[in-house]
Amino acid sequence: MTKKARWLLWLLVGGPILAFSLWALIDNARLYLVTLLNGLTLASLYFIVASGFTLVFGLMRNVNLAHGSLYLLGGYVGYVVANHTGWWILAVAAGFAAAAIAGLLIQWLILRHMQGQELRQTLVTIGLSIVIADVLLWIFTGQVHQLEAPAWLQGPIRDIPLIRAYSAYRLSLLGFGILIGVGLWWLLNRTRVGMMIRAGVDDRAMLAAAGVNVNRVFAITFMLGAGLAGFGGVIGAVELSMVPGEDIRLLLASLIVVIVGGMGSVVGAAIGAVILGLAETYGLAYAPTYSVVFTFGILILVLAFRPRGIMGRAS
Repeated sequence: MTKKARWLLWLLVGGPILAFSLWALIDNARLYLVTLLNGLTLASLYFIVASGFTLVFGLMRNVNLAHGSLYLLGGYVGYVVANHTGWWILAVAAGFAAAAIAGLLIQWLILRHMQGQELRQTLVTIGLSIVIADVLLWIFTGQVHQLEAPAWLQGPIRDIPLIRAYSAYRLSLLGFGILIGVGLWWLLNRTRVGMMIRAGVDDRAMLAAAGVNVNRVFAITFMLGAGLAGFGGVIGAVELSMVPGEDIRLLLASLIVVIVGGMGSVVGAAIGAVILGLAETYGLAYAPTYSVVFTFGILILVLAFRPRGIMGRAS
């Protein structure tokens, strides 16, 4: 794409967004700003779940379509632990651990025997997703479950200019997302483990020849990615609740985030999550009938003009 065409594309996309923002601020500044915060906090949750997916799918090239079910598994385990102990932090740790162990079992027992066989991985993980979702439905029924926020995050933060008050818990999601994003970037770009993960993706045989246990490195990476899905399930259970079908929603969101942001890029996943979160919330606030169109419109534009994603590398 030429520089002139790139500027034209930015004008075609950014012009309407700027015009809408000016109109919305003049018409109802509070609604616009509250929707902005809602979009960013939803984007933070999407990023946390999708960052695990981008580790597994984007970096390791393992197709794990059971990722949404691991999100639901972590949420339910966190709900049970919170109800029995009253400790929200313990619930978060339990949800992360449950999804991480499940992910490790999936990778170690099944997916490591299918390395490079994307179609088999897809079919097998779809089957696993159905089985996990049905087992959770059998145990927890179709009733809606919701986790309570910890006492120190309950209630609104008041006296915010223009907005007046906003949920303390929802704002905390932004902090979680930033911490996880910085931590993953540091892990992948500034540590020996991250170097081994990236080297294993680029040349698995050469890394093994250097004496590194590639299967162990990939198993740990898969476990971390699955654990992030479970972590997202626990913190998302406060705002979104847990109900059968939520796993499909989060899986679809993760796929869109990775495709839009670029495979294997943590920064790209953050950008994709922000775009998706804002598109969903502004669509629901200002054009609820057509909100789903905005999401798929963004996906079509990215696939048409930059198929590898915003931050994706050329193959």
